[in-house]
Amino acid sequence: MSLSKLDQLKQHTVIVADTGDMESIRVFKPTDCTTNPTLILKAAQMPAYAELVSEAVHWGKTYGGDKTAQINAICDRLAVSFGAALTKIVPGRVSTEVDADLSFDTKASLAKARAFIADYASRGIARDRVLIKLAATWEGIKAAEILQKEDIDCNLTLLFSLEQAIAAAEANAFLISPFVGRILDWHVKTTGQVYTRYTDPGVLSVKTIYNYYKTHGYETVVMGASFRNVEEIEELAGCDRLTIAPNLLSDLANDYGKLDVRLDKSLLTVSSKTTPALLENNFRFQFNENAMAVEKLSEGIRGFTKDLNALKQLIMTQVE
Repeated sequence: MSLSKLDQLKQHTVIVADTGDMESIRVFKPTDCTTNPTLILKAAQMPAYAELVSEAVHWGKTYGGDKTAQINAICDRLAVSFGAALTKIVPGRVSTEVDADLSFDTKASLAKARAFIADYASRGIARDRVLIKLAATWEGIKAAEILQKEDIDCNLTLLFSLEQAIAAAEANAFLISPFVGRILDWHVKTTGQVYTRYTDPGVLSVKTIYNYYKTHGYETVVMGASFRNVEEIEELAGCDRLTIAPNLLSDLANDYGKLDVRLDKSLLTVSSKTTPALLENNFRFQFNENAMAVEKLSEGIRGFTKDLNALKQLIMTQVE
Protein backbone atom coordinates (compact mmCIF):
# COMPACT_ATOMS: atom_id res chain seq x y z
CA MET A 1 0.00 0.00 0.00
CA SER A 2 1.38 3.42 -0.97
CA LEU A 3 2.01 6.08 1.64
CA SER A 4 0.16 9.37 1.82
CA LYS A 5 2.13 12.54 1.25
CA LEU A 6 1.83 13.26 4.95
CA ASP A 7 3.43 9.93 5.82
CA GLN A 8 6.13 10.49 3.20
CA LEU A 9 6.79 13.96 4.61
CA LYS A 10 7.15 12.55 8.12
CA GLN A 11 10.06 10.42 6.86
CA HIS A 12 12.13 13.54 6.14
CA THR A 13 10.67 16.36 8.24
CA VAL A 14 9.38 16.66 11.80
CA ILE A 15 5.69 17.57 11.59
CA VAL A 16 4.29 20.13 14.02
CA ALA A 17 0.57 20.85 14.37
CA ASP A 18 -0.25 24.53 14.04
CA THR A 19 -3.37 24.46 16.19
CA GLY A 20 -4.74 24.47 19.71
CA ASP A 21 -7.43 21.94 18.78
CA MET A 22 -6.51 18.74 20.57
CA GLU A 23 -8.85 16.55 18.53
CA SER A 24 -7.08 17.53 15.30
CA ILE A 25 -3.75 16.72 16.92
CA ARG A 26 -4.97 13.27 17.93
CA VAL A 27 -6.04 12.58 14.35
CA PHE A 28 -2.81 13.63 12.59
CA LYS A 29 -0.30 12.53 15.26
CA PRO A 30 2.35 15.25 14.82
CA THR A 31 5.58 15.19 16.83
CA ASP A 32 5.22 18.72 18.22
CA CYS A 33 2.54 21.35 18.57
CA THR A 34 2.69 25.13 18.44
CA THR A 35 0.13 27.67 19.59
CA ASN A 36 -0.20 31.44 19.54
CA PRO A 37 -2.70 33.99 20.93
CA THR A 38 -4.93 33.62 17.87
CA LEU A 39 -5.13 29.84 18.26
CA ILE A 40 -5.63 30.04 22.04
CA LEU A 41 -8.47 32.55 21.56
CA LYS A 42 -10.14 30.28 19.04
CA ALA A 43 -9.75 27.19 21.25
CA ALA A 44 -10.96 29.03 24.36
CA GLN A 45 -14.30 29.64 22.62
CA MET A 46 -14.82 25.97 21.76
CA PRO A 47 -17.15 23.99 24.06
CA ALA A 48 -14.62 21.15 24.19
CA TYR A 49 -12.24 23.31 26.23
CA ALA A 50 -14.75 25.04 28.51
CA GLU A 51 -13.38 23.09 31.47
CA LEU A 52 -9.85 24.41 30.95
CA VAL A 53 -11.16 27.96 30.79
CA SER A 54 -13.38 27.45 33.83
CA GLU A 55 -10.48 26.09 35.89
CA ALA A 56 -8.25 29.03 34.99
CA VAL A 57 -10.99 31.54 35.83
CA HIS A 58 -11.74 29.85 39.17
CA TRP A 59 -8.02 29.87 40.00
CA GLY A 60 -7.74 33.49 38.95
CA LYS A 61 -10.44 34.67 41.29
CA THR A 62 -8.18 33.71 44.19
CA TYR A 63 -5.24 35.58 42.66
CA GLY A 64 -4.17 38.76 44.43
CA GLY A 65 -4.14 42.23 42.91
CA ASP A 66 -6.70 44.21 40.96
CA LYS A 67 -8.98 42.94 38.20
CA THR A 68 -6.41 43.63 35.48
CA ALA A 69 -3.78 41.58 37.30
CA GLN A 70 -6.26 38.75 37.75
CA ILE A 71 -7.20 38.67 34.08
CA ASN A 72 -3.55 38.73 32.98
CA ALA A 73 -2.78 35.88 35.37
CA ILE A 74 -5.75 33.87 34.09
CA CYS A 75 -4.59 34.29 30.48
CA ASP A 76 -1.10 33.13 31.42
CA ARG A 77 -2.48 30.13 33.27
CA LEU A 78 -4.75 29.29 30.35
CA ALA A 79 -1.82 29.35 27.91
CA VAL A 80 0.09 26.91 30.09
CA SER A 81 -3.02 24.78 30.71
CA PHE A 82 -3.48 24.32 26.97
CA GLY A 83 0.21 23.58 26.62
CA ALA A 84 0.15 21.08 29.48
CA ALA A 85 -2.81 19.27 27.92
CA LEU A 86 -1.02 19.18 24.57
CA THR A 87 2.07 17.57 26.13
CA LYS A 88 -0.15 14.57 26.91
CA ILE A 89 -0.96 14.17 23.22
CA VAL A 90 2.26 14.92 21.35
CA PRO A 91 5.52 13.12 22.18
CA GLY A 92 7.67 16.18 21.54
CA ARG A 93 7.55 19.88 22.28
CA VAL A 94 4.81 22.43 22.84
CA SER A 95 5.40 26.12 22.09
CA THR A 96 3.93 28.71 24.45
CA GLU A 97 4.07 32.33 23.33
CA VAL A 98 5.19 35.35 25.34
CA ASP A 99 2.67 38.21 25.08
CA ALA A 100 3.09 40.08 21.80
CA ASP A 101 2.86 43.45 23.55
CA LEU A 102 6.18 42.59 25.25
CA SER A 103 7.97 42.17 21.92
CA PHE A 104 10.14 45.25 22.47
CA ASP A 105 10.87 44.65 26.15
CA THR A 106 13.62 42.11 26.83
CA LYS A 107 13.32 42.28 30.62
CA ALA A 108 9.54 41.77 30.65
CA SER A 109 9.81 38.96 28.09
CA LEU A 110 12.33 37.18 30.30
CA ALA A 111 10.05 37.48 33.33
CA LYS A 112 7.08 36.11 31.41
CA ALA A 113 9.09 33.22 29.94
CA ARG A 114 10.48 32.22 33.32
CA ALA A 115 6.99 32.36 34.84
CA PHE A 116 5.69 30.04 32.11
CA ILE A 117 8.49 27.56 32.75
CA ALA A 118 7.84 27.70 36.51
CA ASP A 119 4.13 27.01 35.94
CA TYR A 120 4.94 24.05 33.71
CA ALA A 121 7.37 22.76 36.36
CA SER A 122 4.68 23.02 39.05
CA ARG A 123 2.61 20.65 36.91
CA GLY A 124 5.47 18.18 36.58
CA ILE A 125 6.33 19.15 33.00
CA ALA A 126 10.05 19.48 32.33
CA ARG A 127 11.41 22.43 30.38
CA ASP A 128 12.66 20.11 27.65
CA ARG A 129 9.02 19.59 26.63
CA VAL A 130 8.45 23.31 26.15
CA LEU A 131 9.56 25.97 23.69
CA ILE A 132 9.16 29.59 24.71
CA LYS A 133 7.90 31.50 21.70
CA LEU A 134 9.11 35.07 21.18
CA ALA A 135 8.71 37.56 18.34
CA ALA A 136 11.96 37.88 16.37
CA THR A 137 12.52 41.53 17.25
CA TRP A 138 16.01 42.50 18.41
CA GLU A 139 14.67 42.53 21.98
CA GLY A 140 13.02 39.14 21.56
CA ILE A 141 16.20 37.66 20.11
CA LYS A 142 18.24 39.03 23.03
CA ALA A 143 15.73 37.52 25.47
CA ALA A 144 16.10 34.18 23.69
CA GLU A 145 19.90 34.42 23.95
CA ILE A 146 19.65 34.77 27.75
CA LEU A 147 16.99 32.07 28.11
CA GLN A 148 19.03 29.59 26.07
CA LYS A 149 21.88 30.00 28.56
CA GLU A 150 19.38 29.01 31.27
CA ASP A 151 18.50 25.84 29.32
CA ILE A 152 15.14 27.29 28.31
CA ASP A 153 14.74 26.54 24.62
CA CYS A 154 13.16 29.21 22.44
CA ASN A 155 11.13 29.45 19.25
CA LEU A 156 11.62 32.80 17.49
CA THR A 157 8.47 33.53 15.54
CA LEU A 158 7.23 36.22 13.14
CA LEU A 159 10.45 35.77 11.20
CA PHE A 160 10.51 37.24 7.69
CA SER A 161 14.13 37.98 6.82
CA LEU A 162 17.61 36.51 6.65
CA GLU A 163 18.81 39.19 9.11
CA GLN A 164 16.38 37.93 11.74
CA ALA A 165 17.45 34.36 11.03
CA ILE A 166 21.16 35.14 11.36
CA ALA A 167 20.66 37.04 14.62
CA ALA A 168 18.57 34.18 15.98
CA ALA A 169 21.24 31.62 15.10
CA GLU A 170 23.96 33.76 16.68
CA ALA A 171 21.81 33.89 19.83
CA ASN A 172 21.77 30.05 19.77
CA ALA A 173 17.98 29.98 19.56
CA PHE A 174 16.70 26.43 19.49
CA LEU A 175 14.29 27.09 16.63
CA ILE A 176 13.02 29.74 14.23
CA SER A 177 9.62 29.97 12.52
CA PRO A 178 9.88 31.78 9.15
CA PHE A 179 6.36 32.67 7.94
CA VAL A 180 6.01 31.42 4.38
CA GLY A 181 2.42 32.39 3.64
CA ARG A 182 2.59 35.90 5.04
CA ILE A 183 5.61 36.64 2.86
CA LEU A 184 3.64 35.45 -0.17
CA ASP A 185 0.65 37.57 0.89
CA TRP A 186 2.79 40.72 0.94
CA HIS A 187 4.29 40.11 -2.49
CA VAL A 188 0.94 39.27 -4.08
CA LYS A 189 -0.60 42.44 -2.62
CA THR A 190 2.38 44.61 -3.54
CA THR A 191 3.16 43.35 -7.04
CA GLY A 192 -0.15 41.89 -8.21
CA GLN A 193 1.76 38.95 -9.63
CA VAL A 194 0.69 35.34 -9.61
CA TYR A 195 3.37 33.10 -8.12
CA THR A 196 3.93 29.40 -8.74
CA ARG A 197 5.25 26.89 -6.27
CA TYR A 198 8.70 27.46 -7.78
CA THR A 199 8.65 31.27 -7.56
CA ASP A 200 6.77 31.62 -4.25
CA PRO A 201 8.84 34.23 -2.33
CA GLY A 202 7.94 32.70 1.03
CA VAL A 203 9.23 29.30 -0.04
CA LEU A 204 12.38 30.83 -1.52
CA SER A 205 13.00 32.75 1.73
CA VAL A 206 12.94 29.56 3.80
CA LYS A 207 15.18 27.76 1.32
CA THR A 208 17.69 30.61 1.55
CA ILE A 209 17.67 30.51 5.36
CA TYR A 210 17.92 26.70 5.41
CA ASN A 211 20.89 26.70 3.03
CA TYR A 212 22.60 29.52 4.94
CA TYR A 213 22.24 27.69 8.25
CA LYS A 214 23.49 24.37 6.93
CA THR A 215 26.47 25.82 5.05
CA HIS A 216 27.51 27.94 8.05
CA GLY A 217 27.12 25.14 10.58
CA TYR A 218 24.33 26.70 12.65
CA GLU A 219 22.36 24.20 14.73
CA THR A 220 19.22 26.33 15.10
CA VAL A 221 16.23 24.40 13.76
CA VAL A 222 14.37 25.83 10.74
CA MET A 223 10.61 25.34 11.01
CA GLY A 224 8.59 26.71 8.09
CA ALA A 225 5.24 28.13 9.19
CA SER A 226 2.14 29.99 7.97
CA PHE A 227 1.31 28.02 4.84
CA ARG A 228 -1.30 29.05 2.31
CA ASN A 229 -1.41 25.84 0.27
CA VAL A 230 -0.07 22.31 0.06
CA GLU A 231 2.35 23.22 -2.73
CA GLU A 232 4.34 25.45 -0.37
CA ILE A 233 4.69 22.53 2.05
CA GLU A 234 5.73 20.12 -0.69
CA GLU A 235 8.41 22.54 -1.89
CA LEU A 236 9.92 22.53 1.62
CA ALA A 237 9.91 18.75 2.10
CA GLY A 238 13.13 17.91 3.93
CA CYS A 239 13.15 21.11 6.01
CA ASP A 240 14.00 20.43 9.67
CA ARG A 241 10.40 20.98 10.77
CA LEU A 242 7.17 22.29 9.31
CA THR A 243 4.23 23.53 11.37
CA ILE A 244 1.01 22.87 9.49
CA ALA A 245 -2.65 23.71 10.09
CA PRO A 246 -5.19 20.84 10.33
CA ASN A 247 -6.87 21.55 6.96
CA LEU A 248 -3.54 21.23 5.14
CA LEU A 249 -2.56 18.18 7.18
CA SER A 250 -5.82 16.62 6.00
CA ASP A 251 -5.03 17.45 2.36
CA LEU A 252 -1.63 15.81 2.68
CA ALA A 253 -3.08 12.77 4.44
CA ASN A 254 -5.55 12.22 1.60
CA ASP A 255 -3.05 12.58 -1.24
CA TYR A 256 -1.16 9.43 -2.21
CA GLY A 257 0.99 10.94 -4.92
CA LYS A 258 4.79 10.92 -4.84
CA LEU A 259 6.49 13.50 -2.63
CA ASP A 260 10.00 14.60 -3.60
CA VAL A 261 12.53 15.85 -1.06
CA ARG A 262 13.43 19.47 -1.86
CA LEU A 263 15.85 20.27 0.97
CA ASP A 264 18.74 17.96 1.85
CA LYS A 265 21.55 19.15 4.07
CA SER A 266 23.71 16.18 3.06
CA LEU A 267 24.12 17.83 -0.34
CA LEU A 268 25.48 21.05 1.18
CA THR A 269 29.08 21.74 2.21
CA VAL A 270 29.75 23.44 5.53
CA SER A 271 31.93 26.52 5.08
CA SER A 272 35.10 26.85 7.16
CA LYS A 273 34.83 30.65 7.01
CA THR A 274 33.60 32.51 10.05
CA THR A 275 31.18 35.41 9.68
CA PRO A 276 31.31 38.57 11.80
CA ALA A 277 28.67 38.92 14.51
CA LEU A 278 25.59 40.87 13.51
CA LEU A 279 25.63 43.96 15.71
CA GLU A 280 22.43 45.70 16.80
CA ASN A 281 22.92 48.76 14.60
CA ASN A 282 23.64 46.60 11.54
CA PHE A 283 20.67 44.35 12.31
CA ARG A 284 18.28 47.28 12.64
CA PHE A 285 19.52 48.97 9.47
CA GLN A 286 19.51 45.82 7.34
CA PHE A 287 16.10 44.82 8.65
CA ASN A 288 14.75 48.30 7.98
CA GLU A 289 15.86 47.98 4.35
CA ASN A 290 13.44 45.06 3.94
CA ALA A 291 10.03 46.72 3.60
CA MET A 292 8.19 43.39 3.55
CA ALA A 293 9.80 42.15 6.76
CA VAL A 294 9.23 45.44 8.59
CA GLU A 295 5.58 45.56 7.60
CA LYS A 296 4.79 41.91 8.30
CA LEU A 297 6.56 41.87 11.68
CA SER A 298 4.65 44.96 12.79
CA GLU A 299 1.40 43.57 11.46
CA GLY A 300 1.98 40.23 13.18
CA ILE A 301 2.67 41.82 16.56
CA ARG A 302 -0.44 43.99 16.23
CA GLY A 303 -2.53 40.98 15.25
CA PHE A 304 -1.36 38.79 18.12
CA THR A 305 -1.82 41.69 20.55
CA LYS A 306 -5.36 42.22 19.28
CA ASP A 307 -6.22 38.56 19.81
CA LEU A 308 -4.63 38.53 23.26
CA ASN A 309 -6.77 41.55 24.19
CA ALA A 310 -9.83 39.77 22.80
CA LEU A 311 -9.00 36.78 25.02
CA LYS A 312 -8.75 39.13 28.01
CA GLN A 313 -12.17 40.56 27.19
CA LEU A 314 -13.57 37.04 26.99
CA ILE A 315 -12.08 36.20 30.37
CA MET A 316 -13.36 39.45 31.87
CA THR A 317 -16.96 38.46 31.16
CA GLN A 318 -16.42 35.31 33.23
CA VAL A 319 -14.58 36.99 36.10
CA GLU A 320 -17.23 39.64 36.73
